[in-house]
Amino acid sequence: MKIPKGIEGDYIETKNDNFFFDVKGVHHPSDRKICFIRFYPHLDGDRIKNGKKFKKIYDLQERFSFLRNNHPNYLFFSKQFDLELQCVKNEDIKEIYTPREYYKELSQKFNPNHLEKCSKELCELLIENSLLPYGSIGITGSQMVGLSKNQSDIDLIVYGTDISRDFQNKLAIILEKDKYCRKYSKEEYRTHYGWRVGGSGIPFENFLKSERRKLHQGMYKRFEFFIRYIKSPKDWKGTYYDYSYKNMGRIKLKAKITDDSNAIFTPCSYKIECIKAYNNICISKNIKLDDIITINSFRGRFCEHAIKGETVLVEGKLEKVIFRNNKEYFRILLTDQKQDKMMILE
Repeated sequence: MKIPKGIEGDYIETKNDNFFFDVKGVHHPSDRKICFIRFYPHLDGDRIKNGKKFKKIYDLQERFSFLRNNHPNYLFFSKQFDLELQCVKNEDIKEIYTPREYYKELSQKFNPNHLEKCSKELCELLIENSLLPYGSIGITGSQMVGLSKNQSDIDLIVYGTDISRDFQNKLAIILEKDKYCRKYSKEEYRTHYGWRVGGSGIPFENFLKSERRKLHQGMYKRFEFFIRYIKSPKDWKGTYYDYSYKNMGRIKLKAKITDDSNAIFTPCSYKIECIKAYNNICISKNIKLDDIITINSFRGRFCEHAIKGETVLVEGKLEKVIFRNNKEYFRILLTDQKQDKMMILE
C-alpha cells in the first residue's frame, strides 16, 4: 500500500517562518496543503528545537486569530468547502514529516528519551499482538517534529481500511490483558471531560457513556495515547475538486445511527435516519429530513462515538454536499468544541 505524503497525521515545516502545521484530511488543492498551525517560534516558548524556542497553539480559534493578525498568507477561502481554511502553499513547504518515517527512525535510534522509548514499545506491543503489516503504523504529534515535552502524549496512526478494522477488533483484547496498556480510569475521564467538552453543556455521565467504550485512546505506562485510523488510498473516493460543500446554517436534530462502519476513521462518518428537527432550518431552506444522511467530523473526539441502532441528539453545521456535480445530499459537520455535540439518547 503506497501512501502519499501530505495527508492526515503528517506535519509540514515552512521555509521562511519555521512554523509547524498539522495536515488535515486526505483531499487537498493541487497548489497547497490544508493544514493548521501547531507550533511557532517565540522567545517565551516552552519547547526547544535546534536551540530555538517554540510555542504550541491549542485552540482552533486562537490558531485562526494568530494567522489572521500576523500571517494571513497561510489562510485562504475554499470555494469547495465554503469557508476559510489554513494552508501552506507548495512553494512554502520546507519539509513534510510523516509518522511512518519517524517510527522507522525511532526504531533505529541508539539512545531514545523516555517518551520515545515508550512510544516505540507501544508500537511493538501493538504490532506483536495484532500482526499489523510492516509500514501500517506510525507515530505523529510533537515528538515527530522534535518539539515534545516530558508529559507529551503518544499519538499513533494506523493506515489501511481493512487493516484498521482488523486491528481495532484485536485492540480490545490488548487493552483487557496487557499489564501496561489500558483504558482510562473514571478520574482520568473526568479530566478529559473538562478540556474536550467544557462549555458544551453535555453532562459528564452522557460524556462517559460514549468515552468509556472507545478503544483508540488510553494509557501506556504513564503516557496517554491516541490512535487515528486512515483509510487506504483506494477508498478515498475522488479528489478535492470532486466535492462541493455549501453551509446551510446550524441544525439540531434527533437521529438514529444506521451505519457506524466508518466511525473509527479520520474523518469519521455515521449514516443516519433523521427522526425530528428541533429548529426550523429545514423548513426555511426547503430541505427534507430524509435528505440529511450523514454525520461527519475531522475531530478525534467524535470517533467511535455512537453505535448502529442508537438514537442520538446531534447539533452542528448543516452542509449541502455535491459530488462530481451530480450526486447531492446533506450532512451534519461537527467541528466546534462548545457548540457541536452528539449525545447518546437511547
